[in-house]
Order: sequence, then structure tokens, then C-alpha cells
Amino acid sequence: MSSYRFYRRLEPEERMTAFTVKVKETDLWVAVDTQNYTSELPGMLEEYIWQKRQELEHFIQENPLFRDTLQPFILDNPADLHCVPRPALEMIWAGNQAGVGPMAAVAGLFAELAGKFLLEKTHEVMVENGGDIFLKVEEPCCVGIYAGDSPLNGQVALEISPQDTPQGICTSSGKIGPSYSEGEADAVVVTSPSAPLADAAATALGNMVTAESHLESTLEAAFQIEGVRGVLIIYNDKMAARGNLKLTHP
Repeated sequence: MSSYRFYRRLEPEERMTAFTVKVKETDLWVAVDTQNYTSELPGMLEEYIWQKRQELEHFIQENPLFRDTLQPFILDNPADLHCVPRPALEMIWAGNQAGVGPMAAVAGLFAELAGKFLLEKTHEVMVENGGDIFLKVEEPCCVGIYAGDSPLNGQVALEISPQDTPQGICTSSGKIGPSYSEGEADAVVVTSPSAPLADAAATALGNMVTAESHLESTLEAAFQIEGVRGVLIIYNDKMAARGNLKLTHP
């Protein structure tokens, strides 16, 4: 995984200060505006992530299907909603929107939870969790696309406008990274105002791409998922994109 996370060595510009927080599988790279950074922030964020993970882990212990299913998770009794912790509810909603299991949204969820927590104390934030990103910026920035062995790896980036943030930018791959995928795309990138939804949608769409001929139909399917803002797919030496995206060179 060290090579997979090589980009964490790339420091943001001086107006941002970067740090990392790791709580079990949640491995966050964070950057916040330097004027609002304090040395207490990493510890405060770590404590908050521990709390949210404990809420989610307790729910999973009582509902193991939530962890194991690859299909939408349906609550047997809607009256039980008040017993479901907020992190689990957001994952259920995102998975159900995209037609996949709730765990497909977990990385995006914790990126967004961390980002929103920090935005109570800072003006700008970037959070990356396993390649899934939540960001809120006040100046344009670029997000490079890591696509493994594809000839297009490192050749394209998304230019993000401040007015389009907060935004989730999440990636699924059938060839790199630890996450499960039934597809063979080098990268399927989804943008959405919701990082959990972007994460779940990237998984769902990534599952569809097993041949070059699937690119167009996958783009069509993407915008049947309410909340998806943009999609970019890299498959070998081919790229397809649609929606509210501005492509640029890194």
C-alpha cells in the first residue's frame, strides 16, 4: 500500500497544513488552511473518528448483514430508525441510492465526517481516505487521477472550483487498491456533494465496466443515481467522462 499512497508525499501549497490520522482501517490524509491549523487538531480529529467508528462497529455487531451484503440494506422496521447511528444511516442511504451494500460507502463516509468536523474549526479542508476525497476550498485546486498501469495514469486531473465545494470525489478500481470490485476499470471517478454517495456510486459503476464497450452504458447508468454530479472512467488507454467536470493536466 505504500506505493498506492505515494501522493501523500506531495505537500499542498503553503496556505495549507497537512497531517495524518489513523484509526484502525480509517487512514486519513488531511490538509487545512494554515491560518486555522492548531497542534490540537489531529488529536481532536482522532478522538472524533474513534467515537464514530465505535458507533458503527456496535451497530455492525448487532447487524452483521450490514457488513456482509453487497446488496442494498433494508431496515426490517422503519420504526427502528431512531436506533440506527447516523454513520450507519448515511451508509445505508448511499448504498441504497447506488444499488450496492452499505460498506461501499464507508471510506467516503469517514472522509466526509472528518471534513465536516474540521470545517467547524477551519475555512478550508481536504481529506483523503483510501483514495476517496472530501474537500471544501476557497481557491481552485486540481485532483489528479491515479489509474495504475493505464497509459492515462497521471495524465489527467479534475479542476475543482470553490463554488462546487463541499464535494466528494471518490474512485473505484478493478485493478488497484484493497476494495472489492466486480469490474476491470483502471479508475471510475464519481463526484457528488455527498462523499458517501460518490463512494457507493463509484463502486456500483465500477462493477459495470468489464470491457471497453461498457463505457457509454456505464455513463448512462451513472445519471440514474440521484446526486451524482460527474463521472470519469479510465479503461486501459480509453477515457470517457460526463457531467459537471473540468478536465485538465496535472
